[in-house]
Amino acid sequence: MLHRVKKGGDVHADKYNGLGGKFLAGETPEECVKREVLEESGLILENAQMRAVMMFPNFNDNEDWLVFLFVSTRFSGEMIESNEGNLEWVDDAKLLDLNLWEGDKLFLKWLEEVPFFSAKFIYKDKKLMDHHVTFYSAREEAGHR
Repeated sequence: MLHRVKKGGDVHADKYNGLGGKFLAGETPEECVKREVLEESGLILENAQMRAVMMFPNFNDNEDWLVFLFVSTRFSGEMIESNEGNLEWVDDAKLLDLNLWEGDKLFLKWLEEVPFFSAKFIYKDKKLMDHHVTFYSAREEAGHR
């Protein structure tokens, strides 16, 4: 996890976040997560798996944030000092004890419960006002042969 304590004016100031960031032109979500994790941590993801798509409308300065959430259990490389914040390995059982966004506490639980989900989190003045989620089973009948 990344404890966001190094950048002035950071919308995530003093919160813990997973690693990630904005797309470069032409990047796929998979290319973006691998690049961002490498830039922020020095680690190379070897099995990134997309587990969710999430929308945060009007989240920061009237920006809509579309987030592709990945998990990974294998990596290589050596962890570096991040200019975004302090990197920390956190046991899964202790994640919800961290200073997280309210919505993060919801979707971190969902990662344990369902293979894939799509969600919308509506914040106002940094408070979670509402959320909606659709859970998907491992294999939906429609479209599969």
